[in-house]
Amino acid sequence: MFLTEMFNKKTVMPDPQSALPGREAEIPTSATHFVNGHPLKGPYPAGYKQVLLGMGCFWGAERLLWQIPGVYVTAAGYSGGFTKNPTYQETTTGLTGHTEVVLVVYDPVKVSLPALLKVFFEEHDPTQGMRQGNDIGTTYRSAIYVEDDAQLAQAIAARDAFQAALKAAGHNGGITTEIARAGLFYFADADHQQYLAKNPNGYCGLRGTGVSCAI
Repeated sequence: MFLTEMFNKKTVMPDPQSALPGREAEIPTSATHFVNGHPLKGPYPAGYKQVLLGMGCFWGAERLLWQIPGVYVTAAGYSGGFTKNPTYQETTTGLTGHTEVVLVVYDPVKVSLPALLKVFFEEHDPTQGMRQGNDIGTTYRSAIYVEDDAQLAQAIAARDAFQAALKAAGHNGGITTEIARAGLFYFADADHQQYLAKNPNGYCGLRGTGVSCAI
């Protein structure tokens, strides 16, 4: 019974009153991107855009995203919940409300948001709710958090296009990706930044559906 209760808590969003309180101080993180040397927290070049993408465990997602031409910098972190400046250990309890996300700062002249979202939808399974493969809990839910209304419209259009592609391919799952205006983003600690560049044989749980996104 105890294990069942713990499992259920991890897959149910907490409310603000029951979420862990966190702390005022930011969690220390890296100053620069381990792969390209760009400043992790900025300042970013003028005209560049940002989006937060949650695809399950952020290690594999971040490695996928930093390789896309036009992406200036990526960072692993947390968003979508209630706890201020959470630690990695706190998020894994499911009591922060956050999901693991990757901050993507990109040059819209070189890569569009729809192009990024095509990769996003094709490279994980957005139909699994509060999990991604064997990674179970609210912290692994699929999410797109945007910075303006134009991005919001593009995210919704991409979701609808991929839902149609899934249906055409005979995939019965409905997309559960959370799409919303971005709230606060909290950088993960330095150990989790660009983790698979530092640990090439580390865990990567990314698994797509095999369906192409017609964007």
